[in-house]
Amino acid sequence: MASPDVSPYDALLLVSFGGPEKPEDVVPFLENVTRGRGIPRERLEEVGEHYFLFGGRSPINDQCRDLLAAIRTELAGAGIDLPVYWGNRNWDPFLTDTLRQMAEDGITRAACFVTSAYSSWSSCRQYRENLWDAVDPLGDGPGPEGSPVRLDKLRHYFNHPGFVEPNVDAVLAALADLPEDVRAGAELVFVTHSIPTAMSERSGDPEKDWEEGSAYVAQHLDVARSIVDRVAEETGTRHDHALVYCSRSGSPQVPWLEPDVNDHLTAMKERGAAAAVIVPVGFVSDHMEVVYDLDTEALATAKEVGLPATRAATAGTDPRFVSMVRDLLVERATVERGEDVVRAATGGIGAMWDVCPVGCCANPRAERPALCGRDT
Repeated sequence: MASPDVSPYDALLLVSFGGPEKPEDVVPFLENVTRGRGIPRERLEEVGEHYFLFGGRSPINDQCRDLLAAIRTELAGAGIDLPVYWGNRNWDPFLTDTLRQMAEDGITRAACFVTSAYSSWSSCRQYRENLWDAVDPLGDGPGPEGSPVRLDKLRHYFNHPGFVEPNVDAVLAALADLPEDVRAGAELVFVTHSIPTAMSERSGDPEKDWEEGSAYVAQHLDVARSIVDRVAEETGTRHDHALVYCSRSGSPQVPWLEPDVNDHLTAMKERGAAAAVIVPVGFVSDHMEVVYDLDTEALATAKEVGLPATRAATAGTDPRFVSMVRDLLVERATVERGEDVVRAATGGIGAMWDVCPVGCCANPRAERPALCGRDT
């Protein structure tokens, strides 16, 4: 069998958020994350306590190393001879350093897989802005604004079977961990990162009617319904479910998406819910928001109020998730060669666009250039 054709790409770039690796990294990392927002150092040190509970080390970089190794193995197993690089927005290896290395290695066009599955400024556009910042200083070449490397961000994958099916199996396993007498009545609590409501309202294509408020919310609700449907197929039980949020930050005067997961769990107990399965559907692996906000805080809240609860696993390096990365790479390469392609997607929204529309997920503070969009 012939190897999949991934031309015109000569590299794949794994793009992630980054995280501190030791205690002395924590505050400098948080300064990178919040730069330009005027957040006092005392507040950063307060947030940093979450990391110090885990030895001052975020789990995200180790998870990216595991994913990087799994992707390389997946591509090699499929006969795809393509170098895979890794760069972070906020900590080493920084995107700027990775792109400089790629240029030195002679890479001219790379597909980018971002470890964020949904549309919003913080989960998509900001990554594209950071990609612009990374290639802009590199000098003469064929890419945007004369950069030597052209970058194409792979499409959103929240509804790709390679993301959905690992989440389905994770929910089934979490349900099985509940006591049998509460299992059938358990509610599925889908959790994602809260963002300001204004940012949510500006997420996705501004010309599209998302019907459920915004692309960010609509996409999460769509994948939640897909998971609930699949779980019902496997168990014969259709569980009640809700979308809730974690990790709210910023001024209390600024509205953010609600309800908070802890408030929701408390309300569940008050109305007599049997049990909860906490599903971190907004995350692709066990980020700090998962191990602290959910495993530490939310499960403690459930225990405190007397609500049986388990937490479903994230996709991580599930073989189906890793194979999805290859699938998205081959799909986009086929599109770029002008050939027809079948796009895998579940739910009601359908496969997302390859290139972000003009005005998509607008920067809430100021207009900034961003790669991988029709307006750049």
